[in-house]
Amino acid sequence: MMTDSYILALVTAPSFETAEGIAHKLVEQKLAACVNILPGVRSIYAWKGEIHTDEESLLLIKTRVALFSEKLAPAIKAIHPYEVPEIIALPIEMGAADYLDWIGQETQPA
Repeated sequence: MMTDSYILALVTAPSFETAEGIAHKLVEQKLAACVNILPGVRSIYAWKGEIHTDEESLLLIKTRVALFSEKLAPAIKAIHPYEVPEIIALPIEMGAADYLDWIGQETQPA
C-alpha cells in the first residue's frame, strides 16, 4: 500500500447546508470515501483589497491523489458558490492499512 496515494483535501463553505451538499455529491460520485464537516469555523482572510471575517464550515475530504486535479477540484468548483473556493490538499503520510484500503475501495480507480 502506497500511503502517498491518498490525500486529505480541505474546502471551506459559507454554510453547513452548502458543505453538506458538496459532501453528498463527492461521496455519491465516488470522488471521496468520506467527508467530515466542521461547522462554526471562523475565517479571517483578504479578498479584493479588504479584510473579511466569516463563519464557515470546513470539509475534510478523504480521497486519492489521482482524483484531485482533474475530477475532485472541478466537481467542487462546479457547485461551490464562491468565486474562488479554498480547495487544498495534504498528503496522508501514515494511516491504518485497513482504513487506507477502504478509501481506495470507495473512490474511483486511480
